Amino acid sequence: MNLVVYAVLAGIIPSLIWLFFWTREDITHPESRFILTLSFFGGMLSVALAIIAEKYVGNVFTDPTIRYTLWAAIEEIVKFLAVLSVALFTKQNDEPIDAMIYCITVALGFAALENTLFILGPLSDGEIIKSVVTGNMRFMGATLVHVVSSAVVGFALGLAFYRGYFLKIVAGIIGLGVAITFHTAFNLSIIATGTLDSLKVFSWVWGAVVILIILFEEIKVVHPQTVKPNELV
Repeated sequence: MNLVVYAVLAGIIPSLIWLFFWTREDITHPESRFILTLSFFGGMLSVALAIIAEKYVGNVFTDPTIRYTLWAAIEEIVKFLAVLSVALFTKQNDEPIDAMIYCITVALGFAALENTLFILGPLSDGEIIKSVVTGNMRFMGATLVHVVSSAVVGFALGLAFYRGYFLKIVAGIIGLGVAITFHTAFNLSIIATGTLDSLKVFSWVWGAVVILIILFEEIKVVHPQTVKPNELV
């Protein structure tokens, strides 16, 4: 029981730390805590759907490249479905930056449970050090991949916030495509490298985080007057 508690805390606390960090990007008009909570747990629940779909894909496809590509697509799609179901159609989604915040929150909920499951494996085998290393590596890499990938979708939706439904749909599809591509690139890079080289992979993930911070500044200046009248219908 103690092992489970440790795994849960080790999986969730880092995600909550990141959540606090990213929500600070919108301190002037903070999102509803209720919707943020729903988004976080929605992300956690979507892990179950991803596991079922990924298990099916794993049984059907043996080629590692195809398998990891489809796994990345599945995870990005279920996260997107979660944020659609919980946050994007609520009244609390009332400014361009909100989509990014909600997408990131869902991603962190997803990462929290996923990390818990990854940490629980080594712990159940009595490999304490390995569990700590696993937690740290996922904190630096996999968690941020989920954040950046989902944030890209939120950024695309934020750019189309004041536009018509058709452009919003197009923006969502494009954002999801970029997210899947980024996530796939990370997956394939990890399986193609050793432990030491994985740190190099993490370096470009952190580079993507820097870009994400810049994207937050860009989305903050999206206003109705920057949109042409014929794009509002």
